[in-house]
Amino acid sequence: MRHLKLLCLLLSVVLAPSLLVAQVASVNPGINKSFESPDVNSFVERFEKEGRDAFDHRHEIIQAIKLKPGMVVADVGAGTGLFTRLFSPEVGVNGQVIAVDIAENFVKHVEQSAHEAGLKNVVGVVCKPDSVNLPPDSIDVAFICDTYHHFEYPAKTMKSIYHALKDGGQVILVDFHRIEGVSREWTMGHVRAGQEVFAKEILDVGFRQVEEKADLLDESYFVRFEKVDLAGTSD
Repeated sequence: MRHLKLLCLLLSVVLAPSLLVAQVASVNPGINKSFESPDVNSFVERFEKEGRDAFDHRHEIIQAIKLKPGMVVADVGAGTGLFTRLFSPEVGVNGQVIAVDIAENFVKHVEQSAHEAGLKNVVGVVCKPDSVNLPPDSIDVAFICDTYHHFEYPAKTMKSIYHALKDGGQVILVDFHRIEGVSREWTMGHVRAGQEVFAKEILDVGFRQVEEKADLLDESYFVRFEKVDLAGTSD
């Protein structure tokens, strides 16, 4: 028995570093290289044009989220700010929209474009690869559109979103269907996993799925998650 315990101890010492590496390693290395210093104008032309699923159904998405005046919503992976600007009148003067992005160029563009449009309730936050950089209990809704598949550290990033959400706060996930034989070749090569995998990752952090709108978009899905009270449990 003594020898068995010693063997287990030695194995734990040997295996611990590899397990730790697995936990902290990026799930998709290099996926955000193009966002290190993006040419904003080229991405405006790419993101804000007809033919992009989220753009074509932007008004339906806004309606489905059901924002209310006074809410604080974080547009996580705001990009060029399409939805940030659309959210602004929905939450009103007593609400706030936070444009969160890993690219400082995008954040500056969103702040400037919002200012030029007279939207005074928009602020920008440059986030980290593994954290949205928002204070605890500070937001009502986290909106993640065509961005989750760019999360290099999904567990850590979603945990930071969990802590940033107020009690009962919600996550809206919009991302591409990735289905063999159905989805476009670009999607199959670019998006690392399908809806089931992404949903499980979010559920594992401490959320529950409360809604899915199956027919809202053509190539993408719309799913709503709600923060579950994990008081008394360990992270």
